Amino acid sequence: MALLTTDALTEMLAKVPLAVHLNIRVDHIRKGAVRMIMPYGPHLARPVDTVSGPAMMTLADVALWGAVLSMAGAQEMVVTTNLNMNFLRMPGSSDMVAEARVLKMGRRLAVAAVELISLPSDELVAHATASYAIPKS
Repeated sequence: MALLTTDALTEMLAKVPLAVHLNIRVDHIRKGAVRMIMPYGPHLARPVDTVSGPAMMTLADVALWGAVLSMAGAQEMVVTTNLNMNFLRMPGSSDMVAEARVLKMGRRLAVAAVELISLPSDELVAHATASYAIPKS
């Protein structure tokens, strides 16, 4: 069972202005994993009518953060220390789903991975891994 509920993570996400601006929402949370959705809108687009890389990186980082919080609890100062993003194909003008999971949870550092999927095609469009520093309790 996750240390955070969907509602609790949604409240924390509401304190992240960029996530609010991008309309990122929590779909599902369980211990060590989270699923988030970013609905498509013109504010996400590149001139070629596809979701921009910075928008996808934000979705990835927020989803990874949520997955770590599902195990670390509601600690606002869990922060990204490294993020590596691989863009695999253009998503086009579509909603995006992020499916993130914790790979390793330590006392001071967590490592997680996320897949970004374009809807409704269910195509994998990007993959990222990241590490997060966990503050002393």
